[in-house]
Parts: sequence; C-alpha cells; structure tokens
Amino acid sequence: MSNWIKNEDNISNVVISSRIRLARNLIDYPFPNKLKKEEAEEIMKKIKETIINGNTVLKDEFKFYKMDELDEIERKIMVENHLISMDLANNKNAGVLIKNDETVSIMINEEDHLRIQTLFSGFKLDEAWDIADKIDDILEENLNYTFDEKLGYLTSCPTNVGTGLRASIMIHLPALVELGYINGVLNAVNQIGLAVRGIYGEGSGYFGNIYQISNQLTLGRDEKEIIGNIIGISKQIIEKELSSREILKNRLGPKLEDRFFRSLGILKNARLIDSKEAMNLLSNIKLGIEMGYIEGFTTRDIDSLMIQIQPAYQFRLYNSTNSVQRDMNRAKFIREKLSI
Repeated sequence: MSNWIKNEDNISNVVISSRIRLARNLIDYPFPNKLKKEEAEEIMKKIKETIINGNTVLKDEFKFYKMDELDEIERKIMVENHLISMDLANNKNAGVLIKNDETVSIMINEEDHLRIQTLFSGFKLDEAWDIADKIDDILEENLNYTFDEKLGYLTSCPTNVGTGLRASIMIHLPALVELGYINGVLNAVNQIGLAVRGIYGEGSGYFGNIYQISNQLTLGRDEKEIIGNIIGISKQIIEKELSSREILKNRLGPKLEDRFFRSLGILKNARLIDSKEAMNLLSNIKLGIEMGYIEGFTTRDIDSLMIQIQPAYQFRLYNSTNSVQRDMNRAKFIREKLSI
C-alpha cells in the first residue's frame, strides 16, 4: 500500500486524494529542456544537499533517487504511486527526493528545475498546502529562485508563471457517470478555468470513474485564492455526486445492490482480468462500500488495490512475460486480496 493512502479522511470518501505542486526554477540555469548534462547534475546536487546534507529539519526524512540509477519498472511504479510524473521518469538527467511516508516528493529537472509535491489521502488541500509552503520556504532560504516582481515565479510553461501552484483533487464520480451528468459537470468546470484529467494526469484515461480536477492558471492570483476556488468547486461536485448516489439508490433499488455484489463476485473468482476491467469493477465495489452495502473492506483498501493492480506493480511481483500470464496473475492477486 502506498503510504500516503493510509491517512484516513472522515470528511468524504468521494475525494481519494489532495495534491499541491509548486514549480520553481533556479537562477543562472536554463530551463530543463535546454540543460546540459553537467548543469542538470549541478542542480540535482544543490537541491539534494539542501535537503539531505543541509542543516534543516528535513535531512533525515528524505531519500534521493536518480532516474538513471533506477530500472524502468522502478520508475513506472513511482508513477503508478503518484510520486513522480511520467515526464520525470523518462528523463535520465532527473532525480527525486521522496519523504519516508511518501506524502512529499521533490522532483528535480522535470519541466522545471524543482517541483515540490505534497499528496494526502482524502480532502485535505489546506494541509497539503501548509506542508508544501513550509518546504518551499526552507528551500528558498538556501537556493536562489527565478522571481520577477511583477510576474512572480518564472516557469518553463507560461500557465505556471505567478505562484507556480497547481492544486488538485483526485475524485471518484461513479454516480455522475452512471446518470449521464458527468459531461455537463466537467464542461462547467472547464468553463470556470479548471482542468480535468485522468487518473495519471494529462493524457491519461478516465479509468474507474476517477478524475483529477485542478487549476489551470496561477498568474494574478494568490495561493489562498487558488486553493479556496478548488475547495469550493470540489464541494459542489461532491454534493452533486452524493445526491446522484441517492437517485441511483431510489431508481435501481435491489438492482444496484446486485451490481455491487456481482462485481465483488467476479473479482473473487475471475481467472483472467485486465487492468481496465478490474478498475471498473473495483469502482463498483468502492461505491458499494461507501453506500453501506458492502462490509469487510474499507474504501482505502480499494484505493490501494487500484494502484497495486497497475502493470508495473504487477510486473515487479510476478515478472509476467505476456499479456495472458499478466492477466492471470492480476486475477490471482485480486482474489487473494479480497479473500482476507
């Protein structure tokens, strides 16, 4: 189980996780897409020494990983656990500092020299921001950021100029999808300047009825305004999802309960299953738990399982050589997890 998932949230199980990301760059260096290898190494060394070798409260809490010292599966597992981006995983001149409890990762030489990410289970954007802000302050005391008095923090992508802040939630919306309301909700979100992405960010699919919602622009707005906006919109979406669940319950009656337990029965007995089908069935089980139909599992158990069934994690466990063997091993893994 990813450590960040273990943190329980009693406000709403609709929100799987909350994430804050701060983009920063160092003066005297070009942006990462123009960095020479030796410059990339210098930046990694500076940031690593600030955290691990510096005289800060953080020095014993982080471990450093260089992308070119990890194999492809190790890098992909970090992506599946939402600890790094795919762009970082594919950059051999990059590295990451990961906090022992995996709630913080500091990506080095991704799209920007420095990306501070805090990741918390549940609806905890304020808490995630508080930690990210404190780490940013510690780093800024020891590093020279590129900053313009009028524009704010300068970043590789113009949409991040300003605060450099991206606040996002990962949210489970099966009832809105089932009732056909999801497109209207997502269109409304886009119209007010927010972005909607799949489970692994930009370019990824909407598997398991899971969506990521975040701000698109940071210029001209302060951090509290950005976070407050995301929180306010999220609460409206949560309310719409919860009311849609009641509509489903009243409309489908015992058919809804049957769907939940059929999904559980399939996963407890399947001998072959791909990750997409498994995600959709786990989404049904997660909803059944949250609506009080299914007992014996927590919603965080299912959140963790959704990560553990992904391709890289499964390859590390079983070293499957073809798709049939991989799907057989995934089915076996799920059966074992759901039989506990």
